[in-house]
Order: sequence, then structure tokens, then C-alpha cells
Amino acid sequence: MSEHIIDEGDGVIVLGGQDWDEIVAAARQGEAGERIVVNMGPQHPSTHGVLRLILEIEGETVTQARCGIGYLHTGIEKNLEYRTWTQGVTFVSRMDYLSPFFNETAYCLGVEKLLGVTDQIPERANVIRVMLMELNRISSHLVALATGGMELGAMSAMFFGFLGREDILKVYEAITGLRMNHAYIRPGGLAADLPDDGPEQVAALLRTLPGQLRELEDLLRGNAIWQARNKGIGYLNLTGCMALGVTGPVLRATGLPHDLRKAQPYCGYDTYDFDVITDDGCDAYGRYLIRVEEMKESLKIVEQCLARLEPGPVMITDKKVAWPADLALGPDGLGNSPEHVAKIMGRSMEDLIHHFK
Repeated sequence: MSEHIIDEGDGVIVLGGQDWDEIVAAARQGEAGERIVVNMGPQHPSTHGVLRLILEIEGETVTQARCGIGYLHTGIEKNLEYRTWTQGVTFVSRMDYLSPFFNETAYCLGVEKLLGVTDQIPERANVIRVMLMELNRISSHLVALATGGMELGAMSAMFFGFLGREDILKVYEAITGLRMNHAYIRPGGLAADLPDDGPEQVAALLRTLPGQLRELEDLLRGNAIWQARNKGIGYLNLTGCMALGVTGPVLRATGLPHDLRKAQPYCGYDTYDFDVITDDGCDAYGRYLIRVEEMKESLKIVEQCLARLEPGPVMITDKKVAWPADLALGPDGLGNSPEHVAKIMGRSMEDLIHHFK
């Protein structure tokens, strides 16, 4: 076997991706205080996606980690340059498959602000947006706890977590037609209204989810192994978060109650009753606690959304913004009106394909 040691000196050993026996042998030969530098990825069975980690290890402790990101860059920004604002939703929905409704809403809020129609969005559309985002927050947190539990040896956590997520995805499918990559939230409102039994399906979900969340919490919160493998791990204090621009549960785990739903309300979040959850542990366990409590707050918000659902439109009335746009001609000269689409649908498949290209 060829030699894979790239560099050695000054107490630093840099190893490539050779056989693990060689890595162990080299580590055992090292003197006290030496560090082993190991490349993990960019394609590794234990990573979620394509990610390269350059790890400095002392014994079983990772003392430093450098991340190589960008392997999954898909050129979404460039693709959006020559798409309509409605077509752009299908791209941003895929940026984070665990949180599609947040991506769609953020994009649509930006488009609506540029168009100057933020105040014209129907109230029913905003309520449904909030409801879907909070359900999405729960499903995303469930995946975080399920996969985190699996990787730390708590296999049961994975089953409990994905069971709850599966129930949420069924509601997504009933409302949007898809379990993932929905493109349901559109500039100006929503692609369609809730189905007739949509509110009842969400209400039924609220009757089962709390019990599922309690089971998952009971499984992990008091578990001595779970605590030992999370407390004091991944320590990042407020100063570090500020320097790195970190937000979300990681930032709130430093004790700072920063939540855009409170700090810069959107979609009417300032009218909902919920608490911003914080913890001062600055570690992985504190982030776990925050996610557990945030799911409970999300359930409260979804209940309020159901109480606010009043009949009404879900798309802006301005036909220049609403989709399908009521325009005689589109930017491609072919037109986007429903009549034009109906005409080419009855003419030839090639015309239809070209229209939606």
C-alpha cells in the first residue's frame, strides 16, 4: 500500500483517506500532545449530504473542525435570473427539503415587497402561510431529533420522530398535493385554497401530535446517555454566534431571545400568542431542549391559525401579479392568459412544452 501521509512535523500529522488501520497505527506511534488531522468526506456515509470535514483529533475528542462547503451548490440564483417570479418558487422550495414552506415564504415576501403589494395579501393566505410554516417547524425539528438520536445510539428516537413527521407530511399532501417541494406559497398568496376537509385534517393532527412529542421527549430528556453525549458538546457562546452570524436554536441556546417572528414580524406573527424559547447551556443539549419547547409553541400557533380561518380569497386581486397572469402577451411574446394556455393545449404537445420551458 502506498504512503498516504501528506505532512508530518511540529506535532501535526496530516493523514489522507487510507486504510483505518494505518491511521490507528500512526496515532499509536505519535508522542503525547500530537494531533491527528483526518479528512472526513466530502462523501462519507455518516454525513448528511456532500460535506468535507477536516478534523483535528486528540484521542476520541475532536479539538478542531474545518468545514468545506459548497459541494451542493446548484446555481439557484443564476437559474432565477431568467424565470418569472412564480417559476422561482419551484427552485427555492428545494433549497432545504426539510423546510420548504419557510423558503417559499421568504422568497415570496421579498418578491411582494419589490412589487409593493405586501399590504394587499389576503388575510386568509397569511393565516395559512403561518399555519404551514409552524407545522413545517415541527416536522423539521422532528428530523433533527430523530437523526441526532440515531447517530448517538438512540434508535427508538428515530422511529418516534419519523412517525410524527409522517403524519405531518400526509397533511401537506392533502393540502398541496405533494409531500415535499410544494411550490404552494406563491407571490401574491397561495397556489390554491385549503381543501374542504383541510382544517379538520389539521385539527386531527393537533389531537395526535402532542402525545407523539411527549413520547419522544420522555425517551430522551432524562436519558443519562443522551445527556452525557450532548451536555458540554458543541459549545458556542453568544460571542461566537455573533462572530459567525449564527441564528436559530443555536443562537437562542446562548440565552439571547432573538426570533424574527418577534423582532421583525411578518405574515401577522405579531398578532399571535407564543413565547421565544431560550437556554443558557450554549451546547448541543440546550439546542435539543429549545427544539422540544419550540414544537410545543408551534402547536399553540397552529391552534390559533385554525381559529382565525375565515372564508375569503387566497390570492391577490391584481391580475398582473396573480397566477395565471391575466395578460394578453407575456415577456416571451406567447402570452400567459388562461385562454392562451387552453388554446395551445389543444394544438400540439410541442407548443405546450415550449410555453412552459
